[in-house]
Amino acid sequence: MNFKRTSLAVAVSAFVLPALSVTAQAETSFIANSFYDQQHPHSRYGYIEWAEMVEELSAGELAPEVYTGTVLLAPRANLQGIQDNIVQVAHHAAIYTPSEMPVANAVQELGFNYADPLVSILAVTDFSMNNPTQLAEWEDLGIVYLGAYSTPPYVMFCREPVRNLEELRGKRIRTAGSTVSNWVEEAGGTPVNVPSSEMYSGLDRGSLDCATNAANDLIDRSLWEVAEHTTLLPTGMYWSGPQWGFNEGFWAGLNDEERDVFKQATAQAMTRMVVQFIAAAESAIEEAKEHGNNVYEPEDDLMASVEAFREKALSGVYDKARDEYGVEDPEALIDDFLATIDKWQTLLEGVDRTDEEALAQLAMDEIYSKLPADYGIY
Repeated sequence: MNFKRTSLAVAVSAFVLPALSVTAQAETSFIANSFYDQQHPHSRYGYIEWAEMVEELSAGELAPEVYTGTVLLAPRANLQGIQDNIVQVAHHAAIYTPSEMPVANAVQELGFNYADPLVSILAVTDFSMNNPTQLAEWEDLGIVYLGAYSTPPYVMFCREPVRNLEELRGKRIRTAGSTVSNWVEEAGGTPVNVPSSEMYSGLDRGSLDCATNAANDLIDRSLWEVAEHTTLLPTGMYWSGPQWGFNEGFWAGLNDEERDVFKQATAQAMTRMVVQFIAAAESAIEEAKEHGNNVYEPEDDLMASVEAFREKALSGVYDKARDEYGVEDPEALIDDFLATIDKWQTLLEGVDRTDEEALAQLAMDEIYSKLPADYGIY
């Protein structure tokens, strides 16, 4: 779907950025793609509003054409779409292409252990734009990474109540990523790896008993209609792969002012996206209750199973990065990521987590303004 400009929800004038000269060059049109539907935070704030910011900050010199949903590319096809210049920028979830993105997936193995999406989105962006091993992966793939996404903690939506280990046994559960899949198997369920776009149909026809995803999908994807039982069991967050992955040739063909526009718009859209995503997840639970859905806290044995597996996952993450993903120096990679998480936990202390402009400025100050002038020019 091609979206025209609408009024911005956040004033782009919050940042001081010289507007591009209207007479400096011809308009640069490009295609941006998010496989989520238009109301999902990754599309609404990350692409539709982001595109408006890009056009506003560039005084119309950068002209985005935004597509959402799967009309242009299937979820697994976005990486290839970026590389082939079918799209010039797109969201791509690395868990769909583990062989092409082993480093990003090795780091994603830690997602089961965290539950703060604001820390993770900023830390993952910082790490992914500075760690030499991760940067080498982007370069090898021919994409330029400009910013992260992060989900709130995934919870379980089920056709029947799943409140304890006994009720989980034998259930076919949609999962994303190997760590949560391994936990499901250990807990007695059967993991099913399908895209999030297939959750509704799987639950509706009974090929899935449960699905794990962020709570906003109860409303955004109408899962309350096919899964009447939600268990607030934290089964990890997801951040692997770029929210904004640019075709390397397109990025290299921009001038410095244009690249600065993208950095500014991305800092603002990224922080707005995560603040609104957290709010949407919280409100979706309450709205689902109003529709008559049942929402449960996990019983002790189910929560204990997750906590025990977190400890196991953390202790084994170095070996997994080496043996499963082929990372040559997993200690350096993982330790750098853990240090970056610690850095952002400290930076966010005392910061108003709902102040989108302050968070965006923090991202500019600590990440984007520190990038080298030739960032992404391979």
